Amino acid sequence: MHAQLETIIAQLHTFLATDQLSTNETVRENHGRDESYHEMALPDIVVFPHTTDEVAQIMRVAYTYEIAVIPFGVGSSLEGHIIPVTHTLTIDFSQMNQILEVRPEDLLVRVQPGVTRTQLNKELKKHGLFFSVDPGADATLGGMAATNASGTTAVRYGVMRDQVRDLEVVLADGRIMHTGNLAAKSSSGYHLNGLFVGSEGTLGCFTELTLKVYGIPEFEMAARAVFPTVRQAIEAATMVLQAGVPIARIELVDEQSMQQVNAYSGTDYLIKPTLFLEFHGNEAGLKQDVEFTTDIMNDNDCLEIFFETDNKARHELWEARHNLAYAYIHGYPGKKMMTTDVVVPIGSLADAIEFARQLIDEVGMIGGVLGHVGDGNFHSLVMIDVNNPDDVARAKAYNARLVEFGLEHGGTCTGEHGVGIGKMIYQSREHGEALNVMRAIKQTLDPKNILNPHKLIADA
Repeated sequence: MHAQLETIIAQLHTFLATDQLSTNETVRENHGRDESYHEMALPDIVVFPHTTDEVAQIMRVAYTYEIAVIPFGVGSSLEGHIIPVTHTLTIDFSQMNQILEVRPEDLLVRVQPGVTRTQLNKELKKHGLFFSVDPGADATLGGMAATNASGTTAVRYGVMRDQVRDLEVVLADGRIMHTGNLAAKSSSGYHLNGLFVGSEGTLGCFTELTLKVYGIPEFEMAARAVFPTVRQAIEAATMVLQAGVPIARIELVDEQSMQQVNAYSGTDYLIKPTLFLEFHGNEAGLKQDVEFTTDIMNDNDCLEIFFETDNKARHELWEARHNLAYAYIHGYPGKKMMTTDVVVPIGSLADAIEFARQLIDEVGMIGGVLGHVGDGNFHSLVMIDVNNPDDVARAKAYNARLVEFGLEHGGTCTGEHGVGIGKMIYQSREHGEALNVMRAIKQTLDPKNILNPHKLIADA
């Protein structure tokens, strides 16, 4: 227990209502774990602010009494970002979940951090708009910005960092600042949007986000293409990208994972390496894109290719892909999933995925490999018994070898899940002297090291 915990609670109660603060063990347990395999740890206090001013006051109390602060969305992170490693005050942003302003003429929206992506898209649909970043989980937009989330549509629309026009941030000492403005571009000052997006709660708490949105495409088409080998699937995908086809999604699922898809979703897809694709545009233009894509697929020995324009059929196809993680979890009850997250240049992707697949078999684990083929990001879904030290050790060793492969080929240890606790050990290898620059920035903005300490870049 923090030495001044009772004093901190008393100070917080001077401006927070009784139901905005909890030390209940169940509430703390719900804020002491995410969806990763990392061990749970409980915060000392959980608070539920309603306004930016309340967040600023909370930070001033935390700064005065030097208790760690962790921002919390819905706990869907995958690398232990929200798990405390010291005495901690967790700020749960679930009650700051208002869509503050939709600006259709500017293709912008302003939201509080607790708004989820499905909540936002439901509102945007009324305006003929949508928000593009789709990490799979129904994460909060504040959490997605904190980890620079990505997903299946990144190949066309970009990652979370590409969507953020402005952030309202409460700093460690309670000061409130903005990182940008409403303009589409600027040459004024340092690029603070880029600095704060992906900072994982180590530089400040996001209390508002201004985000880019897009017009709902006139026409959408999904496709599923099956190949004899992973390499042929990736080569076909690469050729589609090189040809300039405006593909919106292009995902690879390996043979073992297709088996899990069928078992969980009730489909009868061919159990071979498969590309899931989606095209956005106008009907006339997409007809040409589909013909061109079909030729490219066939040139790479495609076994079969199916196109879907019906909304229900498209939804079912992508639901099967999005539910892959649940397919593995459901298929292996009692085990926990470890998800790897490495990015390599596109030219190294086939080698990387083949290496990942062979390594799963070599170490005798259960799992599959899938990839956001368009941007070189791939994941292994590995099922482990977290109560079996040998299982956990093998999984960590497997992950380490994948990261090593990625770094050796000019890639990164994480493309969208973030660093948290799990990827800190690779930061020095990946960033070199730049890591010391990051630590200097952290020290300047958070001199008492209270913002999600011992995460992301660790301590000097």
